[in-house]
Amino acid sequence: MIESASFPALGSTAVVVTSDGDRLARALDAVHETVDAFDRACSRFREDSELSALNRAGGRELRVSALLLEAVAGGVRAAELTDGDVDPTLGEALIALGYDIDFELGLDGRGAGAERGASGAAPSKRALAFASIAGWQTIRIDSEAQTVGLGRGVSLDLGATAKALAADHAAAAAAAATGVGVLVSLGGDIATAGPAPEGAWRVRVTCDHRGGVEAPGQWITIDSGGLATSSTAVRRWRSGGGTVHHLLDPATRLPADGGWQTVSVAAATCLDANIASTAAVIRGERAPAWLESLRLPSRLVSDAGRVCHLAGWPTAGDDLTPAAAAAEATV
Repeated sequence: MIESASFPALGSTAVVVTSDGDRLARALDAVHETVDAFDRACSRFREDSELSALNRAGGRELRVSALLLEAVAGGVRAAELTDGDVDPTLGEALIALGYDIDFELGLDGRGAGAERGASGAAPSKRALAFASIAGWQTIRIDSEAQTVGLGRGVSLDLGATAKALAADHAAAAAAAATGVGVLVSLGGDIATAGPAPEGAWRVRVTCDHRGGVEAPGQWITIDSGGLATSSTAVRRWRSGGGTVHHLLDPATRLPADGGWQTVSVAAATCLDANIASTAAVIRGERAPAWLESLRLPSRLVSDAGRVCHLAGWPTAGDDLTPAAAAAEATV
């Protein structure tokens, strides 16, 4: 019998589901261990994390754990696959906009957090200029020596890709520990491992994973792989008198404004799904043709609330108004 449990993790919520309820406790232990390891390695909000030490290294090569090496390589791969539309070197730009504390610690994404930004005002031009000095091409990875070096002035933020990679690792670890099918969701980024239950995993896809099953959206089923949702509707805060979000366009170092409030993508892994969903938000009207060319099943919701289903994503049961064509859904 399918059972689930949840706990706070990585500034969001982890949900663990097993196809055999008797194995849930063991699966939870494996997921907790994996999430803790990723937090220690990849968190931008922990002074004692490996990533914080790397960002403080001033361009020097630093020997890192295999986990951080894999996470940084995942961020570089995301940039390569998307021609830089997903860029892991936007740490300073995010800080300039006020994303300098963990949402779990006080910036809750529902508009309840205090006004952020440079000195509580608009992000400073100096900070934004500093953030654009260099990009992902300056990251130096030596797998043999297990070192990473950054260009001077570069600060990594691995929040999106590392969370998706953590979901993949956590699901695999839990399945190995239990011998049963496991689904792990980290803030709406979903990975599966092991045999799916009869009828596959049933998942509710919405614009905000915190909204619960009552939120407008769609029930779908997946039997393997990963599913990621990138959204401008969550992790929003006030900065400089306006509302901003965490998905930045590397070309401007400012919140993306491409016309999609939410993009969900299914792929072989959660990491690959997350790379595609994040890039689609950035690419705006170019996203539908790109996702179709990759044959990635996708659900895109425009800022106006119209939904577009691509590359075999099911259309049945969606609460939102369908778009007559992909072009119609763009803004």
